[in-house]
Amino acid sequence: MVRELGDEARALSSGRHAISVDVAPIGARGSREELRSAFSNMVTNAIRYTPAGGRIWLRWRADADGAVFEVEDTGIGVAPEHIPRLTERFYRVDKSRSRETGGTGLGLAIVKHVLLRHDGRLEVTSQLGRGSVFVARLPRTRLIAARAEGRLRAA
Repeated sequence: MVRELGDEARALSSGRHAISVDVAPIGARGSREELRSAFSNMVTNAIRYTPAGGRIWLRWRADADGAVFEVEDTGIGVAPEHIPRLTERFYRVDKSRSRETGGTGLGLAIVKHVLLRHDGRLEVTSQLGRGSVFVARLPRTRLIAARAEGRLRAA
């Protein structure tokens, strides 16, 4: 799924960004459709708020706490005072920029809702003018190890 999101990101970007995808051989239990929607919203935001020529990294991995989907970008960044409110429905950091880039103001609210349904959480770090890292964390109880033949069980 993460590789598919990378392909879709490249298509949406139309060559304006360098997009890298790093996928570890792990799976996660949950609703594939819901998690895909959440992860897609994270990726779309990175493309939307990263100027042409920027870089975007998509990473799927496990750590000591569980499964991690990470989207890092060299975009415009978010001021610290806005980060706590990013997952509120219809919250906009900059209303004029939102009109230019499109969107409904629901993307990160959807991410938060999906992650809560999967016992997960969203973490955001950002620096204005330098970029952001959005991390979706799923608990260890949701991890699925790769099968012996190297295929993953569906998320």
